Amino acid sequence: MKTLKDRIRAQIETAGPMSIADYMALCLFDPDEGYYTTRQPFGADGDFTTAPEISQMFGELCAVWLYTAWKESSAPKTPVVAEIGPGRGTLMKDMLRTWAKIDPAFRKQMRLFMIEASPRLSDVQRRTLGLPEGEVAWIADLDALPEGPLFIVGNELFDAIPIRQYVKVGNAWRERVVGLDAEERLAFMAGAGSADPALLPPGANNAPEGAIVELAPARNALMARIAERIGRKGGAGLFIDYGYASPAPGDTLQAMRGHAYQNVLKAPGKADLTAHVDFSALAGAAKERGLTAELMNQGDFLIGLGLLERAGRLGAGRNATEQQAIRNDVERLAGPDQMGTLFKVLAVTPSTVAVPPFASAH
Repeated sequence: MKTLKDRIRAQIETAGPMSIADYMALCLFDPDEGYYTTRQPFGADGDFTTAPEISQMFGELCAVWLYTAWKESSAPKTPVVAEIGPGRGTLMKDMLRTWAKIDPAFRKQMRLFMIEASPRLSDVQRRTLGLPEGEVAWIADLDALPEGPLFIVGNELFDAIPIRQYVKVGNAWRERVVGLDAEERLAFMAGAGSADPALLPPGANNAPEGAIVELAPARNALMARIAERIGRKGGAGLFIDYGYASPAPGDTLQAMRGHAYQNVLKAPGKADLTAHVDFSALAGAAKERGLTAELMNQGDFLIGLGLLERAGRLGAGRNATEQQAIRNDVERLAGPDQMGTLFKVLAVTPSTVAVPPFASAH
């Protein structure tokens, strides 16, 4: 039985080196051996832990933000509420519980959708949510959503969408590809393709030989589709991921397996491949469609929505060990040395809708 690595090697021998984007797509989404199609990546037993798995407080505060966005949008009837790339379903489970507490009428009238391409993960999400048939629908693509104002959340969605890389060779930027070295092993090399100079980050011209820049047209295209829908029908989007506020040369492609980093080319399909998100590009895609796009660090976002107060209420009446665990969760989610600054939150809304804690007046 040929492994995914064998098949990638054979494809390169036949068709030549492949782009980083094609390599990522095969590693993550191959039907037989792709990471997301065959594995349980989330949580302590998986390869990484996401914010909703750390504490229920994360989902509760995201729920407060989306609910406020709905209210600020004049509380439209039967809103379309969706999560894209829902992982195990933990975030949506916490959000649904929160909405049922703060406004049962909102919870009852929403049309709920989980946008998930993996049948295996869809099954996991069904078990997590445990909702009666008909209360939630699973769809594979954004286009399957019904008409109406859309309130959508995506946590660690964009980092797994494949990127392209370009490497500085002389005065040119050549596409970085995966080929075979003299020993027939997978190896990075400079390919024939080149980058559109208009898309390169500031300072690219002065970058040294061998420097790498990352462009993510597939990510920008997805954000453009979401923004176009919100611009047309109303709603709001909340996207949380790790990345940078403004682009610069650098290689952020990484492989994570068993909560540890490993060589990106070592075990295709067995490790999670991600790259940091260029939030300025995503914000630009939303702004081009007439929306407001505002960014802040995850720590500032959560604290601005009442993380510390929520932690205090959650810890009331608990023993010292439980209270310390809650404090530790707060530190992981919002601490400057942990997820608080590396992770960013992008809010996408019509220009007429302002939702705290994003401060700018519209």
